[in-house]
Amino acid sequence: MPGTSKASRFFELADQREYAFCQCINQIVRFRPVMRYFQLVSRLGDGWFWYALILVIPFLEPKTGAGLALLMALTGLTCTLTYKLLKRWLIRERPFISFPSINCGTPPLDRYSFPSGHTLHAACFQAILFMTMPKLALATAPFTLSVAASRVVLGLHYPSDVVAGALIGGLMGYLSALYFFSASLALFPGLF
Repeated sequence: MPGTSKASRFFELADQREYAFCQCINQIVRFRPVMRYFQLVSRLGDGWFWYALILVIPFLEPKTGAGLALLMALTGLTCTLTYKLLKRWLIRERPFISFPSINCGTPPLDRYSFPSGHTLHAACFQAILFMTMPKLALATAPFTLSVAASRVVLGLHYPSDVVAGALIGGLMGYLSALYFFSASLALFPGLF
């Protein structure tokens, strides 16, 4: 049975506590250029930015890029399964659904809010990049932060959804990168 009464009670309390902050942040969508920026970031965060990056990495890093791209793709699939299972089990409504005064800046990809899948993926890929290609990670960090911010600005997530997504995704990315290094060292001892 999806969801639990304990989780429901917890999220009802959390929703009330985060509502004022969400409403305040959401007011920024009144400014059309800001709204357009976050809508674009959200759209690219649907996966398009990461798909393009995964395709480019083998060219940026000829020795390990193909393996890294494959690792990112497989870890991304694991992230998708993880957040979908959590959303189905925990069932937290999105802020714009629970509070009509919060504007929905762009249609969501799925029904529930916790955790933020966009942030989970962005943090995961960012962690992998910080451990494997730090210069590229610094270049992509502003995009990752914008993706996380877009979730609250567009009325799609509570801040706690974003924080949870970042923590889960960051941990998944870190563990994947550790696996990548250990597997690479076992297969190619002189590579690093």
